[in-house]
Amino acid sequence: MAELRTLARPYAKAAFQVACDANGVQSWADQLSTLGAICAESRVASMVGSSTIAANEQVATLVKLGGGELDKPVENFLHILSENKRLPLLPAIAELFAELKANHEKSVEVNISSAFELDEGVEAKLSQALKDKLQRDIKVNTEVDSDLLGGVLIRAGDIVIDGSIKGRLAKLSEAMSL
Repeated sequence: MAELRTLARPYAKAAFQVACDANGVQSWADQLSTLGAICAESRVASMVGSSTIAANEQVATLVKLGGGELDKPVENFLHILSENKRLPLLPAIAELFAELKANHEKSVEVNISSAFELDEGVEAKLSQALKDKLQRDIKVNTEVDSDLLGGVLIRAGDIVIDGSIKGRLAKLSEAMSL
């Protein structure tokens, strides 16, 4: 997985630069997200990964599946990807582009997993603390994960804060085995 992100990073950065120069970051983000979702489908993934299908055919198929929603610069980007045999990277490129967009906009999506449902007061305090710590606007998604036993697991981009009992037990087990 990390290798795909490594290969996709220069393409995502280049696309982001083009989008910024054209003041079309949101439009590019939407189109790349659509293309990433399309390429994540198994039949499409096998088509874009095929060496027997011509690059122009692959791009034409993606444009057709995009429902006519793709701008000319995005189509040109698809041609560059297809010529370099990088169309299978589209889901990773879309994900990295979204991260670049969030960094540019000074916002971050935070996923909070807890063993039990969080009440609004606790969620608001966590959100404010994370906003202060990360110095970004926060969009919080919460989920209940009974496997955690207690506490919370917070993911914000590359940052992971494991305050769960399950995580503490794993650390204790690791320390005892040394």
